[in-house]
Amino acid sequence: MRTHVACGRRVVVVGTTGAGKSTLALRLARRLRCPHIELDALHWGPDWTPVARDCFRAHTRRAVAGDAWVADGNYRQVRDLVWGRADTIVWLDYPLRTVLPRLLRRTLRRCLSHEVLWHGNRERLRTQFLSRDSLFLWALQTHGPHRKEYRELFAGPACAHLTVVRLRSPRAAAAWLAGVHAGAEAPENAASAP
Repeated sequence: MRTHVACGRRVVVVGTTGAGKSTLALRLARRLRCPHIELDALHWGPDWTPVARDCFRAHTRRAVAGDAWVADGNYRQVRDLVWGRADTIVWLDYPLRTVLPRLLRRTLRRCLSHEVLWHGNRERLRTQFLSRDSLFLWALQTHGPHRKEYRELFAGPACAHLTVVRLRSPRAAAAWLAGVHAGAEAPENAASAP
């Protein structure tokens, strides 16, 4: 018998680059029958150029104005807008030994298939493996600091209104997602860490 788990109506999925934020967020949005907001799509313009901060914030503000949505991304520039409207945060807190192979598979798939991302952007092998813009380098540099920062933020008063779901493995994430259903509502000011 499958147990239903609490999940709010405005959910943010955060985690290290390559953890699978967008994939989980899209699946969760489908399950909850609500819009999926990919913050990368709002942040990146053509040629991997970030949009102007004011424009990014304006697009994000409009995107999270609805009553129900699932967003993914770690952007500090819009955290106040997204987290301020959210009722649930799903934190994919996976170890690097899990994240790096997932990032490698995703990068190779995107590069070899010439997958078009936001605004015509494509990942390139040279950029990912031979430059300072490498997502692998980014993951290595930010994994520990993000983990520390999130622990502190989630324990603070600014996040008291949020239900925080901390998932430490893809298996835990799949089990949690399987228990979510469209009618589930997060209890007010609850904290959970499956």
